[in-house]
Amino acid sequence: MAVFSYRATTIEGSVLEGVIEASDERSAVEKLKNTGYIPLKITAPREGIRRRITLRSTKSDLLTFTTELSELLGAGLPLDRSLNILAGISESKEMKSVINSILKSIREGRSFSDALGGHPKIFPRLYVNMIRAGEAGGVLDIVLEKLNEFLESTKELKDHIFSVMIYPAILMVTGGISIIVLLTYVLPKFSVMFDEMGGSLPLPTEILLTFSDILKLYWWVVSAVLIGAWIVFKKYIKTDTGRYKWDSFKLKIMGDVIRKLETARFCRTLGTLLKSGVPLLHALNNARDVLNNKVIASAVDTVSAGAKEGKGIAVPLSDTRVFPPLALSMIKVGEETGQLDTMLMRVANTYEKSLNVAIKRFVNLLEPVMILSMGLIIGFIVVSMLIAIFSITELPF
Repeated sequence: MAVFSYRATTIEGSVLEGVIEASDERSAVEKLKNTGYIPLKITAPREGIRRRITLRSTKSDLLTFTTELSELLGAGLPLDRSLNILAGISESKEMKSVINSILKSIREGRSFSDALGGHPKIFPRLYVNMIRAGEAGGVLDIVLEKLNEFLESTKELKDHIFSVMIYPAILMVTGGISIIVLLTYVLPKFSVMFDEMGGSLPLPTEILLTFSDILKLYWWVVSAVLIGAWIVFKKYIKTDTGRYKWDSFKLKIMGDVIRKLETARFCRTLGTLLKSGVPLLHALNNARDVLNNKVIASAVDTVSAGAKEGKGIAVPLSDTRVFPPLALSMIKVGEETGQLDTMLMRVANTYEKSLNVAIKRFVNLLEPVMILSMGLIIGFIVVSMLIAIFSITELPF
């Protein structure tokens, strides 16, 4: 039996902390629920310090907020009372202030999703739209549970990407420093030596030296141009036209991953809303709002029109040509059997699993590509230097 630390609340709203013996975390949660407590956090004592440190980041604060609010709403507490409890137990001063602000907005008559939308740095657009869909369908507790699963899987994936990218990042930094040293210090010495001997440098070496001179003399211009281009690009993709073109470009580069991600989001939201009794047209509008890619979201606009005409959603979705064939086949079967909501949830589960595999495969492919690219750049510089050295034997003495 292991000993777990816990933080829980009673139905009356009192917060309790203590330890409990259980075989695993799930058993500890069940024991607390059986005693009438609502568990908010379960941790092994040895992990306490590490988790307190990681909770300081905004992403971790969001995950903690979502987990604890889901538990409180699932236990039957009203939203305002749940938020009041979370404001009292939050370890982050910033998050405590945000929760109090949200609570104040709700008491003034605003919806929960609108209150969250007032803090875009904490709650991303997808999060707010999912909450809005949950409010519309009266399934806020279910949506929070799904958001919690999504945030946890996202964190796990990011941790995996971070661990995989450590070696390529070190290689990029060391390789970049090596390239700068070769271009600004080593290569110019070849130019001086060949000028003294009265010879001419080979073409590859001349190209590198020209680039080296530009880098040394106009590095500030290059930096200013790059920074300016980045600022212009960021402003451009915030416009409707720029965002659409950028999303279209991303579809060409990472189409498989993006389509699986958006398919899972769309089907998960639509299936959850339909299961809760939300009308199809209303559910479609809310499901469209959770899509992040403008190209796919624009294509889904035609689905609502098709549904109004009595075509269902399988045929209009197929006409958009943005969703994977397997997903369309499963949705069609769901419509024909009268189990569209159940089939949509199965589609979401299928593509969430497939998405994790696709992203991990992409990251695993990215690592050797980065290594190969850096090797080719450094190799070209070294070969250019060797060609210059070998050409010395052809100079007249």
